[in-house]
Amino acid sequence: MKILGISAYYHDSAAALIENGKVLYAAQEERFSRIKNDPSFPMAAIKFCLEEAGLEMKDVDIVSFYDKPFLKFERILETHYAYAPKGFRSFVKAMPIWLKEKLFIKQMIQKRMEELHKSKLHIPIYFPEHHLSHAASAFYTSPFKRCAYLTIDGVGEWSTSSYGIACGEKGIKVLGEIRFPDSLGLFYSSFTYFLGFEVNGGEYKMMGLAPYAHEYSNRVQHFTHLIKDKLIDIKNDGSFRLNDYYFDYQVGLRMVKIHHWERLFGFCRRKPQDCLEQVHADLAHAAQSVLEEVLIRLIQFVQQETKEEYLCLAGGVALNCVANSVMFHQNRFKDIFVQPAAGDAGGALGAALAIAHIQGNMLFTGLKKPFDVYLGPKATTSSIEHVLRKYSCDYTYYAHEDDLRIATAKYIAAKKVVGWFRGRSEFGPRALGNRSILADATDPKMQYILNMKIKFREGFRPFAPVVCEEDYALYFEPGKHSYYMLFTNQVKKSIRKIVPDDFWRWSIDEKRKFPKSELPAITHTDFSARVQVVDKDVNSSFWALIQAYKEITGIGVIINTSFNVKDEPIVNTPQEAYQCFINSGMDVLILENYIIVK
Repeated sequence: MKILGISAYYHDSAAALIENGKVLYAAQEERFSRIKNDPSFPMAAIKFCLEEAGLEMKDVDIVSFYDKPFLKFERILETHYAYAPKGFRSFVKAMPIWLKEKLFIKQMIQKRMEELHKSKLHIPIYFPEHHLSHAASAFYTSPFKRCAYLTIDGVGEWSTSSYGIACGEKGIKVLGEIRFPDSLGLFYSSFTYFLGFEVNGGEYKMMGLAPYAHEYSNRVQHFTHLIKDKLIDIKNDGSFRLNDYYFDYQVGLRMVKIHHWERLFGFCRRKPQDCLEQVHADLAHAAQSVLEEVLIRLIQFVQQETKEEYLCLAGGVALNCVANSVMFHQNRFKDIFVQPAAGDAGGALGAALAIAHIQGNMLFTGLKKPFDVYLGPKATTSSIEHVLRKYSCDYTYYAHEDDLRIATAKYIAAKKVVGWFRGRSEFGPRALGNRSILADATDPKMQYILNMKIKFREGFRPFAPVVCEEDYALYFEPGKHSYYMLFTNQVKKSIRKIVPDDFWRWSIDEKRKFPKSELPAITHTDFSARVQVVDKDVNSSFWALIQAYKEITGIGVIINTSFNVKDEPIVNTPQEAYQCFINSGMDVLILENYIIVK
């Protein structure tokens, strides 16, 4: 049974192809269209999945879309009716696209399938609920044969959070949900908006900004009190109510009522081009801490209700790796699995998996190996050689893998910034060793160089380290070993630097510049790092590269950041990799077994 899963029309549209419950291919539309977080129908991603599998559209047995459009439309109508006459402008703006496209998604899918097939085609189309798609995406890619699950995002149809029990024999059972307009995802995105970052794209920036504040400072404590007193009413079981006096996302064109927020917090909404000041970091920290408090109460409640030993997480909020680590260290569950593509892109995968197990009645006993995220396109030799000829590149070809890795490791050890483009691309928002920019983690200047000259982005942004499984304990405190960069870990105390007594009175940039450890380029202000742990069986080529670097330098940690620049998707083709390389401060480009030096 071949099932095509689709997510579209909100953000991060994607397609995934599975056969008999096994995931074959998956990709986001943005990688092909080059539009960041592209919400459009994923025609290119669908074509990729089918072509890679050697299939035509007629060979697909079922198409599964990741939510129920009519339920979502019902929510929009009822919400605008409840708030009328407020929200008339947003209602008028939303209706044309609903009446033209979104209400007719079934017909749209049918039409696009026939375009691919070039004739009439009749394939069953299913519409699992949004949070069922999220839950299935996490459970059926996890190592657990049964567990509790928790899904948290902005909003699906009506649900903004759901929990229940997932069992390999009985499927997924929903036990409870929190409904719109009370949304933890939209709560967090509201602060993202007020702090001048892009909603549904800048939340991770706010998460990275938060550690520049001290949790016990008077202003952080004051902001935390204001948030809990005025914006959100948190119950003991983790349920909550948001105060709609301050929020505008229900029917407005903005996330928040700006003037109310400005009066409450005592400063103006930051514009994207404005400098970041300590007050912005303080509010980010307060919002992050409140998010974590809600999540701690939620997982306590879920564990008490389900009595399960393991937990799966999905939904956009599950991409908050700081909060994931806080939940992990609560020790409420023996282990926590987070879907690597936890946002709406992963909904395409979950939609296919949900229907596969409902229709096929297949027994799931947990994956024996970590879920393989390398599900996207792989460059052909001819496509690489075309780029080399087109740009008259001087290059070196390495026939032997060991020689290639040693050469690459030597460049990184020499403080060169390396673009690493090998194998299939990753599914999800993280580059995990196949579409990565690699650099030396011991260089105190490397964070600045990467942010300013390579990525062209905000200077405060931290970078993630990558380390082999067997070397983890040499550099990091005990914690969750994540193959997908979805948890943070504390840098080992023995390699930390002592910060000055007045450190927390410094500016954001001064804090950034101070080397916090012997690995200054990956150590955040609070001594944390978003670590990717590499297992030899998960990505053997990347593992061997890190080992080659360790043999040369004695250090088993490298910077790994995504192969792209600010506001662009991760590169998808050799042509895009070369353009990114040549238009940035990168020094070396590896395209499979070809090395180009600038």
